[in-house]
Amino acid sequence: MRKFSSLAKRGLYVLSSLPLVLAMSAHAAAPSDVSPSVRAAMQRDLGLSTAQLAQYLKVERLSALQQEQLAKAQGRSYGGSWIERKPDGSFQLVVATTSMRPQKGAGDVEFRSVRHAKAKLDASKARLDSLLAHGAKVPKGVYGWYVDLPSNTVVVTVGKGQQQAGIDYVAASGADAQTVRLVTAAEQPTLRTDLKGGFGYLRDPGDGYLYACSIGFNVTRNGAPAFVTAGHCGDAGEPVYYEPSQWTPGPKIGSFAASSFPQPGQTGNDYAWVSVDPGNPLLPTVYGWGSGDATVNGSTEAAVGAAICRSGRTSGWRCGTIEAKNQTVNYSSGETILNLTRTTACSEGGDSGGSFITGPGQAQGVLSGGSGSCKGKQPNRRTRSFFQPLLPILQTYNLSLVTN
Repeated sequence: MRKFSSLAKRGLYVLSSLPLVLAMSAHAAAPSDVSPSVRAAMQRDLGLSTAQLAQYLKVERLSALQQEQLAKAQGRSYGGSWIERKPDGSFQLVVATTSMRPQKGAGDVEFRSVRHAKAKLDASKARLDSLLAHGAKVPKGVYGWYVDLPSNTVVVTVGKGQQQAGIDYVAASGADAQTVRLVTAAEQPTLRTDLKGGFGYLRDPGDGYLYACSIGFNVTRNGAPAFVTAGHCGDAGEPVYYEPSQWTPGPKIGSFAASSFPQPGQTGNDYAWVSVDPGNPLLPTVYGWGSGDATVNGSTEAAVGAAICRSGRTSGWRCGTIEAKNQTVNYSSGETILNLTRTTACSEGGDSGGSFITGPGQAQGVLSGGSGSCKGKQPNRRTRSFFQPLLPILQTYNLSLVTN
C-alpha cells in the first residue's frame, strides 16, 4: 500500500451544548422495530451479542436523527460522520471536523479532528470521475475509488503490483494527491449475473442459457406493479420468470421496462425496473429465507458505518456494514459504474439486483457486484459488495416504493 499523505492525527474532545445532547439521548433511546430475521442475521454476520445489537440500534437511530444537524453545525469544517465500533464492542457516532476549536461529545457521540474537510475529499473524487466524463478509460489494474471517511482520504483500490497505474491515473485527473492513498485489493469486483434481494428470477434471452438474478424492492409506477433490480440483469423488453427452485423457470412474472448499464470500456449506472404482470401481488417485505421476512418501512439513507443486510437467491440473508458511499467501481469485465455504496456484506453470483435493507426496515439499494464470497467464516476482511442506491432509481424512473 502506498500513501500519498499520512493520516491526520485524531483527537478526543469533550461535550457539545447540553440541550443537543439531551435531545439526542432522548430520541436514541426509542426502540427500533427490527424483524427477528434481520436481528439474527446481524448478530451472525457482525459478531454481535444481544446487548451489543441493542446498543448499536440506539446509535443507528441517533445517527439518523442528528446527522444532518451535526453536519450543519460544523459548516465548512465538516469532515463527515460515521458509526464506529469501539475496541470494547460498543458503538459510537463519530463526527469529524477540521476546526481547531475544542468541541464536546457525550454518551455515544465523539468529535474527532481531521486534516481534510469532506468537501475537499469529495472534490478530489470528483476529479477522478471527471476523467471518465471526458472519455478516459480506467486503466487495467485500477479497481475503483471512494471517499473513506474514517481514514479522511480518497482511497484508490488497485491490484497487486499495479500501484503505478493508480498513481498515473490520479496524476492525470488533477486530484489533490495529499488527499489520496492507494490500497491493494485481493481481487477485482465481478458482476453477480451468471450464477435474486428476495425471490429469484430467471431470464431467457434465447441464446441457449438461463441467467439468474434477484428481485430488489417492490415498487409502483403510476399505480402499476413493478420491482427494481440491477441493470446488468437484463435489457428492456426481455421477459422474466419466477424461479421456484434454483435454475427452474416458473411462470412469467413480468418484463424489463427499462435498464441502464454501460458497455465494456464505458461508464454509467447499474439499475433497472421490471413491469410486473397482473395477478402478482406486491408485498412490502424482503424475503428472510426461513427466518421471517423483513418489513420495508421506508427509504431513509443509512450512515457510513451502519449495519446493512442483503437478501439474494444464491446466498440468502447476509449482513455487513457500509464502508463508503459514491464509490466508482471498475469491474473486471470492463464496465465502470458510478456512485455505488461499498459494504462488507458477502454476496455470490445470482444475488445481483437483490435488496439491501437496514435493521429498522429502511430500503437502501440493489446489489451490483462484489469481491470475495460467502464461503468460509464470516465476517472476513476480503468480502465486499457494492449496491446501487435506491433513491436515484426511484427518481430516474418515477417509481414509488411499496412500504408497510
